Amino acid sequence: MHLSRVAQIAERQFRQLDRVVTRLLLAFAHLPRSRRRWVAIAMDAIIGAVAVWGALFLRTGDPFWGWKPFLILTVTGLSIWFLIAVPRKTYMTLLRFAGGRTMMGLGVSVAIMAVPMTLLFMIVSIPGVPRTMGLLFPVIFLSLLCLSRLLIRFALVDILAGGRPFIGTHHRVAIYGAGRAGQQLAMGLRHESQLKVVAFIDDDARLDEQLLDGIPVFAASKHENIIDDFAIQEILLAIPSATRARRREIVEFLSSQSVAVRTLPSVGHLVEGRVAISDLRDVQIEELLGRDPVPPNELLMGRNIAGRVVLVTGAGGSIGSELCRQIIGCRPSRLILVEQSEFALYQIERELVETARHMGIATVIVPELCDVADQASIGRVLKRYQPETLFHAAAYKHVPLVESNPIAGLRNNVMGTLNTVLAAEEAGVGHFILISTDKAVRPTNVMGASKRICELILQARAAEKGSCNLSMVRFGNVLGSSGSVVPLFKQQIASGGPVTITDRRVSRYFMTIPEAAQLVIQAGSMARGGEVFMLEMGQPVLIYDLAATMIRLSGLSERTPDNPEGDIELREIGLRPGEKLYEELLLGNNPRRTKHERIVMAEEVFLAWGELEKRLCDLAAFLETGDSDRAKILMAELVPEYHLNEDAARESVAG
Repeated sequence: MHLSRVAQIAERQFRQLDRVVTRLLLAFAHLPRSRRRWVAIAMDAIIGAVAVWGALFLRTGDPFWGWKPFLILTVTGLSIWFLIAVPRKTYMTLLRFAGGRTMMGLGVSVAIMAVPMTLLFMIVSIPGVPRTMGLLFPVIFLSLLCLSRLLIRFALVDILAGGRPFIGTHHRVAIYGAGRAGQQLAMGLRHESQLKVVAFIDDDARLDEQLLDGIPVFAASKHENIIDDFAIQEILLAIPSATRARRREIVEFLSSQSVAVRTLPSVGHLVEGRVAISDLRDVQIEELLGRDPVPPNELLMGRNIAGRVVLVTGAGGSIGSELCRQIIGCRPSRLILVEQSEFALYQIERELVETARHMGIATVIVPELCDVADQASIGRVLKRYQPETLFHAAAYKHVPLVESNPIAGLRNNVMGTLNTVLAAEEAGVGHFILISTDKAVRPTNVMGASKRICELILQARAAEKGSCNLSMVRFGNVLGSSGSVVPLFKQQIASGGPVTITDRRVSRYFMTIPEAAQLVIQAGSMARGGEVFMLEMGQPVLIYDLAATMIRLSGLSERTPDNPEGDIELREIGLRPGEKLYEELLLGNNPRRTKHERIVMAEEVFLAWGELEKRLCDLAAFLETGDSDRAKILMAELVPEYHLNEDAARESVAG
């Protein structure tokens, strides 16, 4: 009982002492900066006196020597120290955020101090002061200075800021970006009980170890140490002006440090001062892939749209719906939405009607349930509305599905395009733009071959010099489209994995849907008839790297032989039928520049309409009877590269 009572008393006294120390530390932390510097100077004076005592004790072995040598050495040493330290701005450094750079600065200052001290004591003989004090005192003084900085850093950062992971319920975050956006974000989160902003990180090295409203700023070169030292659990990006490439560099590094990464709300929210936890969102992989968008040429955007009747087939699909969003901003007189999916048509119509109402646009929006593979149906629609500009985006584009359903794929893609082109010519359409794909170049699958035949149809009809201006735009994968790997990977990560990729060597071009739609519209405005336009896609991305980055962005780690305790497995399942290791955009090597920096044009061979028309009639007959084998043979005759690349694909998989 006696021991228990003693323990209780000791615990109570310890808590009282802890409260006193905490109050003192809080008082110090909230002092004005100038007063904190004077406190630091006074502290160093005390440390200097202790260092003198320690140096004399180590040199003489006697802890009780006279006050005269102690006073002489203390005054001399501290005078030299302050004469060096103050001009070197040693006391401009924030004690509570001292790090390796601070220690190095102290070391340089003390080394400079040691030179005149050593020379002084060697030249001038002072009774009771050993000559070795010029070296021994600086060594002990430096050790105590560094120790004091570390203790203060631990006390103020780890105790007062709740740095010990087992204390408090705050989620500790750092803000990347100490500019206006970062400061606005920190202010908005100040009263949030869930998040505690403990540091800023910024690319500007001049801000290193400064304070922003009581929060330390560190140079980006230090962020690896900062994450560990401050037990940071999440980093919030506040760098709206950073290029996409720079954001990618930052996020890839941060995500490799096993911290979650989120980004700030829209700039509009920041301007309005409305920042809350609910506004923060995960960094989307779409923000990191691709390039910084180029502002669209408004003249090209509106040339064939403003004040005109515009029709979009496949209006409810990924590309078609974004085309509609971009088109309505150009204020056509009427926008006809052609779509065979009732639900997709309902969704895009409702969205566009709301957009038009909100923007005060008088465009008449007309939804039409129609299957472009039905010749009579698409003919009636075009005859009824007589559009001046038509974007043909209706197509099946999921490679494995079309590969296993070639009849449906060829019927929808090839016959749908043929029906729409012929009906457009008959209805007097002025401009017809086909949405094509990079998979049409040396195709190894039915989908790609079918889209190449669609291109051949437009090229052949354009050569007939009809009144309809026919062109096609070819580009690679768009981020977030139906069937894209990005939503698939997100789903697999959310369910705990594994994340499946076909082959580590597979690479693809990626572009955001809005940029693709804008470039398609601008390319169509430059057409004179028969052109194959290609969108500049930037650099290809390895699908393996994409999947690994998405895992890290989720705050998780990849499970590998070197990291068996990782969260998510990345599993190769092999190339599916018809898939390629990489995609191409050109059949030849003769691209021509256009007046838009991200649009090029190709001159490619094609079949005359008379010959192509006969083959298409045969293809229609095979599709009608469901003869997929003969349909594929005919497809290979129309697109000779199809079989050549099919063999090459088998070789690449085998090798």
